[in-house]
Amino acid sequence: MNKKPLAVTLMSAAAVLGMMLGTSCKKENNEAKNDRAVVAGGPSGASGTCGDSTISGLISSNITLKSCKVYKLDGLVYVTNNAVLTIEPGTVIKGIKGLPPTGTTDPGTPGGGLVVTRGAKLIADGTVDNPIVFTSNETVPQSGDWGGVVILGQAPTNHTSAVVVEGINGIPPADATYGGPANNLPGDNSGILRYVRIEYAGYELAKDNELNGLTLAGVGNGTILDYIEVYKSKDDAFEFFGGTVNASHLLAIDALDDMFDTDNGYSGKIEYALGVSDPNRADKSQSNGFESDNNANGDAFSPYTHPTYNYVTIIGQPTAAAASISTGLPSGTGRYGRAAHLRRNAEFVVNNSIFLGFNYGISLDTQKPATGANTKTKYDNGTSTLTNNYVHAYVYPFSTEVNFTSFAAFAPLGTTNKGYTTADPNLNIKLNAPFSATRVINNYIPQTLSVAKAAGAFPTGQTTWANGWTVL
Repeated sequence: MNKKPLAVTLMSAAAVLGMMLGTSCKKENNEAKNDRAVVAGGPSGASGTCGDSTISGLISSNITLKSCKVYKLDGLVYVTNNAVLTIEPGTVIKGIKGLPPTGTTDPGTPGGGLVVTRGAKLIADGTVDNPIVFTSNETVPQSGDWGGVVILGQAPTNHTSAVVVEGINGIPPADATYGGPANNLPGDNSGILRYVRIEYAGYELAKDNELNGLTLAGVGNGTILDYIEVYKSKDDAFEFFGGTVNASHLLAIDALDDMFDTDNGYSGKIEYALGVSDPNRADKSQSNGFESDNNANGDAFSPYTHPTYNYVTIIGQPTAAAASISTGLPSGTGRYGRAAHLRRNAEFVVNNSIFLGFNYGISLDTQKPATGANTKTKYDNGTSTLTNNYVHAYVYPFSTEVNFTSFAAFAPLGTTNKGYTTADPNLNIKLNAPFSATRVINNYIPQTLSVAKAAGAFPTGQTTWANGWTVL
């Protein structure tokens, strides 16, 4: 395919460092966008109080971004050469908007974005009061304004060699590959993301080839991912391409496509996570809560995709009519899919979780592979498990399917999983106000008389999702 190469300015490490530490004459005021707080304080002062700085090209030596500046990413910026990029609590980083496609041979450019390459580290360790915010540089931000955050690691995947991460085209100025047999390091450490918010990111280079809000490719379990919100991503909120990293206290709010996408041998834990679907748009590929593949063909490649989901709440749409649209915005072909679409030979463990507001709840897709074991047979033989889950669906809470067609109900094994099919998706599960237009964390917590709460399918205390640090 003819693709327009990325417009990236290459710089020496010294030039980049000087650019980072310098102060331009332009300053930005503290501001809020769409009622979402964008700035806070920090160890070097409030954001914008000592100017701004534009970053492009390569970061190839250790640097620190200061909270008192506003940083702008011009194009995809690569942290390379085993460098460590440290970001102070309260720092704001803005992605400069990309260019839309102009035709079939010009996919456009993804705008600003941050790519942490294999061996490099990102230390973005915010606090409850001073989270680190990645957002759009636009005055009126829109989903997909910029490219998002990409972390590439050296942990195992089921690719036979290192591959270039999705969503990057042309010839990148740094190594954009992840995984590979020569980099089989389950404990690989790509740094820390804690108390971090990522807004209005995501970019579709081509169908099934996109940048997400947070892309994690071959990331090892030496990496810390905790208290992260992805808001209004144009593709998935979180996507895990292989790797072993564990992630907790995640918020996936208003993603266009899937909330949590796992594939290519991902085997970590996703715990204490909340996903809320966008009531105003759905993706042409169908918007799901979970989506999981072993790989695109369902091949019997090891390591198998085998994530553990624990204490996850997934919120769909308030009515069957809303969940059934087939001409949804923004493309006119958007549709909502399932609370969890587990397919293509993927394995899974789903515990203590709540799903409601989709036509299909937990759906096991048997299309691929064409012969041999598949996602459903692996559940039947105990390789995959469902335990203590509370699932509402307008059609089938627990279903099998063949690639978007031929849905059929199945009865989950044992007695710990409960399914409900009611016009009111919250009738039995009884969250406080899951479909309220006013988004607050308390809306998604079970009421006192909720069967899910009584059975322990919701975390309590400091294990709840947001812990007071962010807004939805």
